[in-house]
Amino acid sequence: MKTGSQPAATRRGPKPKLETRDNLIRVGVKMFHAAGYTATGIKDVVDAAEVPKGSFYNHFESKEVFGKEVVDYYFGSGLAGLRALLGNPSLPPLERLRTYFDERTRGFQAAGYVRGCLMGNLSLEVADQSVPIRDRLAVHFKTWSDLIETCIAEAQTTGAICNRMPAPLLAEFILNSWEGAMLRMRVEKSDAPLKAFTEVIFGSLLV
Repeated sequence: MKTGSQPAATRRGPKPKLETRDNLIRVGVKMFHAAGYTATGIKDVVDAAEVPKGSFYNHFESKEVFGKEVVDYYFGSGLAGLRALLGNPSLPPLERLRTYFDERTRGFQAAGYVRGCLMGNLSLEVADQSVPIRDRLAVHFKTWSDLIETCIAEAQTTGAICNRMPAPLLAEFILNSWEGAMLRMRVEKSDAPLKAFTEVIFGSLLV
């Protein structure tokens, strides 16, 4: 060792626990979905997760960083199932799409038409205030739209869809319409907007 050199600094204190981080994110998903991002404070999250407030800052620099992680977790938790259904080669592409939206509709019926899509909710609430959260939402919406687009393009290739509008445009329109239908569903506490979406999309647009 050279004279006067100092030993490397080491981090003191316990290492952050991965299970604590995951627990905080799961609680965040539930609370953002139920009460919204703005109305949910860090204290609310740590109290619900039953961890000290300091544990939050061991894993997240800020509430905004936490919000990004919540968005990633929310979309990621359903992505494997979404890919499995929309990419299922044993079903015709239009049947895959119809099954997906029908399943989502039944889920909202069972839940009493509350909450809707967390990504849509956060888009309305915080996209104008938080660039990082907005960017994550945009990435996930693009992934979602791309999966719908793949089904549409396949159906156009096989002749199941005669509409020759570009598949990316159709997919974007369908996803935007679905998000709007979910907002109306929450206002009306009814599946009527979701059924109207399905009737127009599969009875007129994708034919």
